[in-house]
Parts: sequence; C-alpha cells; structure tokens
Amino acid sequence: MKDLKTILRFKKIGIVLLLLSSCNAFLDEDPDNRVTLDNLDKAAQLLTNAYSIASPNFTDWMTDNVQFTQGTNKRLSHQQMYSWQDVTTGPTEQDTPNFYWFQTYSAISHANEVLAILDDLPVMEGEDQARKDAIEAEALLTRAYGHFMLVNMFGQHFGESGDGVPYIKEPETTFLGTYERKSVRRVYDDIEDDLLDGLEKVDDSFYSNSGKYHFNRNAALAFASRFYLFKRDFVRCKQYSDELLGSNPGAFVRDLTSQQFQLASSSVTEYPRQYTSPELAANLLLIRKISLTQRPDFAYGPESNFYSALFGTSIFGGLTDERENPAFVKGLNAVFPARYESLFERSSLNSSVGFPYYIHMAFTGEEVLLNRAEANAFLGNLDESIADLQVLSEKRFSGGTPTVTLQDLRDFYNDTDDVNNVLSYIIFLERRKEFIMQGLRWFDIKRYFLPVVHDLEDGSTILLEGDDLRKALQIPTSAIEVGGLEPNPR
Repeated sequence: MKDLKTILRFKKIGIVLLLLSSCNAFLDEDPDNRVTLDNLDKAAQLLTNAYSIASPNFTDWMTDNVQFTQGTNKRLSHQQMYSWQDVTTGPTEQDTPNFYWFQTYSAISHANEVLAILDDLPVMEGEDQARKDAIEAEALLTRAYGHFMLVNMFGQHFGESGDGVPYIKEPETTFLGTYERKSVRRVYDDIEDDLLDGLEKVDDSFYSNSGKYHFNRNAALAFASRFYLFKRDFVRCKQYSDELLGSNPGAFVRDLTSQQFQLASSSVTEYPRQYTSPELAANLLLIRKISLTQRPDFAYGPESNFYSALFGTSIFGGLTDERENPAFVKGLNAVFPARYESLFERSSLNSSVGFPYYIHMAFTGEEVLLNRAEANAFLGNLDESIADLQVLSEKRFSGGTPTVTLQDLRDFYNDTDDVNNVLSYIIFLERRKEFIMQGLRWFDIKRYFLPVVHDLEDGSTILLEGDDLRKALQIPTSAIEVGGLEPNPR
C-alpha cells in the first residue's frame, strides 16, 4: 500500500478537493497535524464523519407541499430554489444544493480513507476480524448512501438518459483532479455493489448504545428497500422490506394516537424530541444535520388552507388524522409541521456563535412499510398492499376504528376499473402526508414525473413540467470549472 493511503487528507473533498472547514470542526485539521490510521479504533472514529452533515430538506421548497410564504426570512438561494432556478450562492451556505454536494462528497472521502487502509491494519483472529468486517460494511453503506442521494438530486430519475454523478471509490491523491460523470444507471450499479457488500457484513454488535446513529442492519435493509423501489425492482424492494418488517410490521410504526404523542402535541420542542427519539423502533438511522430548515421563521412552508385540506383528505370520514398536528404558525399565511427539534451547538462553552442543527431521520419504519405497499400494488399483491395501509392507518387516525378496503378506495377515487391506480393514489397521498417537510416529497415528484405549480408574491404562477430538465439540480460551478464536470442541460 502507498504511504499516502495511510494519511488523512483533511483539506480535500471528493470533486473539487475543497473542505468547508467552517461547518465541520473535525475536518478543520492543519495539514501538518495529520492522523495516521493504524488501528481499528481510529478507523471506526473516522467513520463518524462519513455521514454528510448537509440536510436534504431544502428540496421541500421545490415541491408542491409549499406555497409562497409571507413574513419569513428568505435568502436569494431560497427564492432561486422555489422558482427552480440554478442556485448561484457559494458552497458554504447551508440548505443549498452546493452545500449538499460538497459536504456529501466530503463524507464519502472519509469512507474511502477507511476502506483504503483496512486491509493493511493488523487484525487478530476472532472478534477483531468481525469488527473489521463491521467497519468495512459501515464504510461501504455510507459511501453508497452518499452517492445515492447525490445522483437523485443532481441527475434525472433512474431509467432516464443523461449523466449522473462521479462515483468516487479511492482516496484523493492529487490536489486538483478531474472527474467523469457516470450515467445514472452506472451510478446505480456502483451503489448496488456497495449496498449488497455492506449488507453482507453489517454487524450491530459493535455500536454499543449508539446504534441508531450508524448504518445498523435495519437501516441497511431500509436503504435497500428505498433503492430497489426507486429502481422499480419491486420484487427486491418487497424482499428487503419483508426482512425488516417481519411478522409484526406495526412494531416499526410510531403510534401517533398514543398518550405519549398526544401529551406532547402542544410543544414545539417535546413533540419532535419524541418523534426523533432513538428509543423508537420506527427510527432506523439518525444523522446530525447542520441546517435552518427546522426553524419556523425560515423560507417557505405549506399554506394554512392547503395544509388543512391535505390532512382532511381521507377515506375515513369523521376520523382525525393525527399527523396534522402539531403545526405552528409560519410567517403570515403558512404552518410549520413540528417534526424536527431546532438545536444549536456553540463553538465553545462561552461562545455566542455556533451551528444550528437537528437530528434527521434518514430512514424510518413507516417509509419501509409504504415502500412495500407500493411494491405490492405494482406486483398485483393487492391484499398485502391494503394490509400495510391498514397497519399505518390504525396508528394515524383517532376518533374511531379505521378500516381500509378496496371498495372504499374505489368509491373515494371514483375509479372502478384499475385497482392498481386506486392503490397508487392512496399510497402517494399517504407518503405525502407521512413525510411532509422531511425531504422526501421531491424524489416522489421526480419518480412519477409530477408537475409542480408555485404561486409568486405578485399572484402569478410558474410551472415545473413533469419531465422538466430542471428536476436535475445544477452541478456546482466550482465542480464544473475546477473538476471538469459537464453541467446539466437546461
């Protein structure tokens, strides 16, 4: 092995080899203060930085879940995203595509550093070998997940022609390198290789009490469920969803009708604290994100009347959808669904400056349940799909006993012909409500080529067509100019 592979190159990042030191203290080491990776403890510690600190929730501002919001703080980048324009702000501004690009490739670079040296670390037989395999699995899974999120932001959806993103598998060995954008399909192939290799070796036993903050086995299965759903490989989506959910899928669904959540429903801090708790079986992978999207005075949100209408749309007349609350005032005409607690990390004990952050639910049991319901609908397993919707409904609607039947769905949608369409409609509706303002809606819009209409401050409207090229976010300017990447067509 080359000596360079034993050194952490903290001043580099995957594509243009720049690190945003202001956003990640661990990456702020001087080049002369390098760390040698010479044992498994150091390798495992480095992997804590293989999870991107950038939030995907800014994508919600581009979706049909938000409307023009009066009375909130809006940066230029917010206005550009809301209007589906290419973002022109630099890579240090959080909650932007550029920030997501650089921070995620930075995380990938840490995974690659670990993978590059693992084979050369001294390992005894038995437990040390098992721990080495677990570290390798976590590195592979974080690398796969980082590229998965990048290709689904900066490329068109799987199956479309066009470029994806570079898939970086080696540590950086040059100061300024040039890179090639692989096709979306080729990126998916690389993701699949890493994902399956990681699944084979993942081992939860080494995470002690912090397992929800690492790629544990359940999180890896949830990732596989999402990956194959996006790939439209419904058989394998169902396979990995089944493996996670087992014979008691309800155990992976938080009960919003319970006293625990009802008592917390009036608090903007306690409810999200309960919702994102690592103690909940529903939360499969939790990641700290530097972001302001969890603040109610920031950017865009669901308009109040739209929000009420969305959660009032249900086959269960007279029952209450508990997902509607708590929602607090946002600006002058919108609401703020309380799912994430707004947290702040001071730069030092006595400092008044620092970083706003929240704990992001990267994968949840509810997502896997709805992934499986969708896969079963397309596979023609209608009873199984309805059974999953029933499991979710029982923990979402209060004031009576919700019962999901195919006939009720047909009556509700006035569609007596295509049962697959009827099931798809309700699943898309449930996904929209379940994950509102959690960074998933944009990807459903891309998957199903849905149009989006946004209203502007002057009362006019703008349209994003279902097949609009702007659904692939623009590659950052510095990655184009320095990294040699081709920009997305417009």
